[in-house]
Amino acid sequence: MAEKEKNFSAEEREAMQAAAKEARTRRSRAKKSPEELRAAGEADITEAIEKLTAEDQALAKKLHALVSEVAPELVPRTYYGMPAWGRDGKVLCFFQPASKFKVRYGTFGFEPISNLDDGTVWPTAYAVTALTDADLEFLAERIRVAIS
Repeated sequence: MAEKEKNFSAEEREAMQAAAKEARTRRSRAKKSPEELRAAGEADITEAIEKLTAEDQALAKKLHALVSEVAPELVPRTYYGMPAWGRDGKVLCFFQPASKFKVRYGTFGFEPISNLDDGTVWPTAYAVTALTDADLEFLAERIRVAIS
């Protein structure tokens, strides 16, 4: 193994490879219609979810349904191989499954294009171990604010 490769975990290398593949895919889809992009994104996110553990799949499916309902204008896609949703070619929110980096909880996070600014400090990610109705309502409101 080369010295540089020792600096990254297998999960990190896998994520970087996924990002490179996603960049190539975005370039190849550059001239597709919005409908074609959405359909391709749905296929990508479905494939990404199918690769997850059962626990992470359940969370990812609920989050995908939530984002699709609350913000249908966001286009599903992958982000470093993880389920994500974006607009104008940029990721707005994503789900980082616990199993991807072998941690104890998944994360539902927002990227800087989201409109969550509130004063000088605000949360941009939430730990997720389960999704109750109250949790889904809370995240739905955060998504609404982020896309505003």
